[in-house]
Amino acid sequence: MSNRKWNLGLLLLFAVFACLLLQFVFSTLRIRELVRPLESGPSDGRPRHIVLIPQELDNPYWRSIEQGAREAAREYGMELDYTGPFRINPTEQSRLLEKAIAAKADAILLQGIGDPQYRGLIDKAAGRGIPVIAVDMDEPESRRLAYVGTDNTEAGKRMGELVAQASGGSGTIGVLIGSEAPNQRLRLEGFRAVIGRYPKLEITEVRSSNISRLQAAEQAAAMLSAQPRTGYLVGFSALDGPGMLEAAGRVRPQGLRIFAFDDLPETKEGIRQCKLAATIVQQPRQMGFDAVALLHDYFQGKTPQPQHYTATSVLDRSALGIGGSCP
Repeated sequence: MSNRKWNLGLLLLFAVFACLLLQFVFSTLRIRELVRPLESGPSDGRPRHIVLIPQELDNPYWRSIEQGAREAAREYGMELDYTGPFRINPTEQSRLLEKAIAAKADAILLQGIGDPQYRGLIDKAAGRGIPVIAVDMDEPESRRLAYVGTDNTEAGKRMGELVAQASGGSGTIGVLIGSEAPNQRLRLEGFRAVIGRYPKLEITEVRSSNISRLQAAEQAAAMLSAQPRTGYLVGFSALDGPGMLEAAGRVRPQGLRIFAFDDLPETKEGIRQCKLAATIVQQPRQMGFDAVALLHDYFQGKTPQPQHYTATSVLDRSALGIGGSCP
C-alpha cells in the first residue's frame, strides 16, 4: 500500500513537472515569435524603410550626412529615402515629417528645429511605433529615440580655447551665429564660458548670418566698420567662414584673425592662404552612419543612449600638412 502511494506521488510530481515544462516551452516560443519581427525586419519580408529629412536638400553638409546614412543602410539591408526642402523652411520640414508618418515609415531621421508643433509630430510618430532620431540638432523635449551629432557646448568651448590661445588672452572679438537655433546658441554659450575667464578678452558684438554666405559677409563687414578695434572674427555655421573672408577682404585685409566652423572648400583655401587661422570640423558623414547603426541596434532590441556625440577636430595649417607659419 505504501509503495502504491509512493508511485502515485511520483506520477503526480512528474505530471506537475511536465506541465510546468510545457508552459515554459510555450512561453519561450511565444517570446521568440514576438521578438523575431524586431530581429529580421517587417513581417512581410521587405527591408526596413528609413526617411531622412534634412534642413536643406542640396546643402553639402547634409549631403555628407546622407552619404553616411546610405552607407549604413546598405550595410544593414535597409532602404533610405532622402527628402527635404530646397531652401531652409521649417514649415516644409514639418510637412515632410507628417508625410513620413502617414506613409508608415519604419524609422525617421531628422534635424530638430526647436518648435513645439514639430515636437508634437515627433511624439505622434513615437506613439505609432516609429522611432525618430534627431541628427545635427536635438529635439530633447520630444519622444525622439536619441540625438546623434556634435556636442555643441563643448565645440563652443573648444573655439573659445583656440581664440584665447591665439590672442594671448587679450583682444576684441566679433561673433557670427548662423541663426537662433539651439545648436548655435549652445556653441555661443560654450564660447562665452571660456572667453569669460579672460578679463582682457571682449566679445564686442554677436550677429546672425541667417545661414547665408551673403548675409555673413554683410554682417561681418558691418561689425568691422562699427568696431574698428576688432582683432578676431568667429563664425559658428559653415557659411560664416567664407562670408567673413569676403568681408575682411573688403574692409580690413590685414591684421585680422578669423576662426570658422566646418570645412567647406573656401574655408580650407582660406587656411592655406593664411587668411583664416583655423576651423572646427564636424563629422556629418559619421553622424548619418551612426544614426542608422543605432536604428539597427534598436530593431535588434537594444536601447540607445539619449545622446550619441560625434567627434570634432581642429583644422589649421599643420593639420593640412602645410609647413611654415603665416606672416
